[in-house]
Amino acid sequence: MNPVFWSGKKVFLTGHTGFKGCWAALWLLRLGAQVYGYARPPATDPSLYDMVGLRSRLDGETLDDVCDRENLDAALKAASPDIIVHMAAQALVRLSYREPIETFSTNVIGTANLLQSARGLDALGAILVVTTDKCYENNESGDAFVEADPLGGRDPYSASKACQEIVTAAMRDSYFEGAAGIATARAGNVVGGGDWAEDRLVPDIIRAAEQGASLVIRYPEAVRPWQYVLDPVAGYLSLAEALYRDRAAFAGGWNFAPAAESAVTVRTVIEAFARHYGELPSVEVDDAPRAHEAHFLRLDATKARRDLGWRPRCDLQETMRETADWYRSVRDGASPESACDAALERMSD
Repeated sequence: MNPVFWSGKKVFLTGHTGFKGCWAALWLLRLGAQVYGYARPPATDPSLYDMVGLRSRLDGETLDDVCDRENLDAALKAASPDIIVHMAAQALVRLSYREPIETFSTNVIGTANLLQSARGLDALGAILVVTTDKCYENNESGDAFVEADPLGGRDPYSASKACQEIVTAAMRDSYFEGAAGIATARAGNVVGGGDWAEDRLVPDIIRAAEQGASLVIRYPEAVRPWQYVLDPVAGYLSLAEALYRDRAAFAGGWNFAPAAESAVTVRTVIEAFARHYGELPSVEVDDAPRAHEAHFLRLDATKARRDLGWRPRCDLQETMRETADWYRSVRDGASPESACDAALERMSD
């Protein structure tokens, strides 16, 4: 990313109270952007958003739901952004089984609301909608998905993100010709310091270790493309910058994925994390009947490497080391803000 490009740019960032959204906000602020946040209050306690005091560092903030069209419209008009990065989402598979309507509302209607409101913004140059690697129709073939593969989903979360892709493309083709460039970014299984969400592997490990409890996992042999949080965030910001400069050339869907050797099993990730964090809790496998989750998932990021010059900076071991170091340093008394600053400094070299 070019700090000269981002300096003074007004960025409307949805989902900034979430784990990945907060890291995106911190990096944008470091680049000199004016950041306007729009999101629900943090869903976890603790939250990275609260730990780093993000609210006081933003140029503007609205804590509300993207399904509230009136407030979203007002916040966008007040910010009058150059770039929109849409990260607000219901992002958990198992929660989507419990709350399917809320998941579809947030991920699909929320995105439609945002794009509809964005139509009237004269200064707007680029809109980046962040979706997920789970937006593809997964036949468990083991092949890495490319951007042209069919979309789909067997669970409410995956289906909602496939719908989000379709809605984004439809709105772009119907209303934004000659206007702001629109792209979608697909990544998943992100790990890094400051994540406290339920049903995610690293936060579950940390909680079990702190409580002296066993770590209960569902799919020890499930394969995912594990990646360090700042790698896809770097991809998102690089894509938004390129899209702003050339709206036609960079519109459409983009995969951001780690190297192929980082697509490993849950069990392998636990073992890798243990090497850097220290003693971990015992592991139990929950083999009770459960709702469907994909066993194998991997993305092909050739397009981002070729056309954006994007590369993942961290392999699996570096990802685990960066993540473990953040949690361990904060546990031992370092400020979360300084831990984040140090991580951003290393990724900015």
